[in-house]
Amino acid sequence: MRKIGLAAMLGAGAFALALSGQALAADMPTKAPIAVASWWDTFTITGHVEAGVTFNSHDTLNGINFGHLFTDKAGSPLLNQTLLTLQRPLDPKATGYDFGFKFQAMYGSDARYTHFLGEFDQSINARNQFDIVEAHALWHLPWLTSGGVDVKIGQYVTLEGAEVIYAPDNSLYSHSYIFNFGIPFKHTGIMTTTHVNSTLDIYAGIDTGVNTTFGNSLNCLDCGDNNKAVAFHGGIGLNNLLNGTLTILATTHIGPENPNTTAVAAACACNPNSALRSLNDITAVWKVTDKFTLMTDLNYIRDDGFKATGYGVAQYFAYTINDTYKVVGRGEIWRDKNGFFVAAFPGNLDFNKAEHGDPTAVVIPGGLPGQGITYGALTLGLNITPSVPKNSLPFKEIVFRPEIRYDTSLNNTTPFAAGTKSSQFTFGGDIIAKF
Repeated sequence: MRKIGLAAMLGAGAFALALSGQALAADMPTKAPIAVASWWDTFTITGHVEAGVTFNSHDTLNGINFGHLFTDKAGSPLLNQTLLTLQRPLDPKATGYDFGFKFQAMYGSDARYTHFLGEFDQSINARNQFDIVEAHALWHLPWLTSGGVDVKIGQYVTLEGAEVIYAPDNSLYSHSYIFNFGIPFKHTGIMTTTHVNSTLDIYAGIDTGVNTTFGNSLNCLDCGDNNKAVAFHGGIGLNNLLNGTLTILATTHIGPENPNTTAVAAACACNPNSALRSLNDITAVWKVTDKFTLMTDLNYIRDDGFKATGYGVAQYFAYTINDTYKVVGRGEIWRDKNGFFVAAFPGNLDFNKAEHGDPTAVVIPGGLPGQGITYGALTLGLNITPSVPKNSLPFKEIVFRPEIRYDTSLNNTTPFAAGTKSSQFTFGGDIIAKF
């Protein structure tokens, strides 16, 4: 009887203890399992639409805002960019191996000037064209330094300049003389970035040239490359200066860039496959305060084949008033010493034809070949970013960018209004809708 009672008591106690343990366990906080980050977590699909118009104070006769490329059509509305980007960028904090990619495609009037040669460059003879802006693979390699090496292979935009093809990253609608005429737009090749330390990056790469792909033969007007030579592209980047408020990027692109045609060889009395063109640029960005930023762009370009030189400076400022309004501006001087670089391209395929070596596609200022001109320009604009209610529009952000611009010759020449004026005012702006 005692044994049975003791056993029953022990059993009941064990059962109660078990129930109590379950109750206590239910009341105790539990940690959720740590989610393992997926490689695809940083994959994004983004895009925007940009459209604008620029009016000229003069009767331009040929309908061209001279000195402009992407805003060149006077008084004519432009669908500049409908752009889509698919990318998985490298993890900036990666300490081991990492892989990414970027694909960016564009349809619009800007594509007239951004084509890779031999790639959709003559497929559409209309103002709005299709272009692959970037298509490359990325690797981070934990080699050589504590910061490692990033490698980019494929098609990518240039390192050079303060302005870019991707419209939302520019503060103004119109572009500088440096962007239009003093730097490349894109390259096909391989680029490496060695992160020496938190202050110093070293860039070095090999590509097929300025805005080119592959393939060339003598007098080829539809090849992917306009000559048979490769080029070097590289430089140094200085980061985190002045307590992280100043960055400086100094870059160069050196290689033959003149078209490998009989006519070009005769005109320059050179071998287009070996006559070097050097494009050099220094861009400094100083965030003076949280609201005020200054950016300086210095440029020098030299073509050994035609013995032509261009150089200049552009100074930018941006002052943020509040979340809606930002005042922006640019002042610049650019010297086309031999009248070789600055030109207009009235036809929809003329810029592309000129890169291939067709001299009839180029309209030079005032019709005076070899005339040196010093260009000056002042541009003042406003970025207006109104609040967009969530889920009420298909776009997540809309930006209006009105501007007024004054271009002038600083050496008593008349490059504007079809060679009849020494200056011009342009008024215009664009709207960018991001999705």
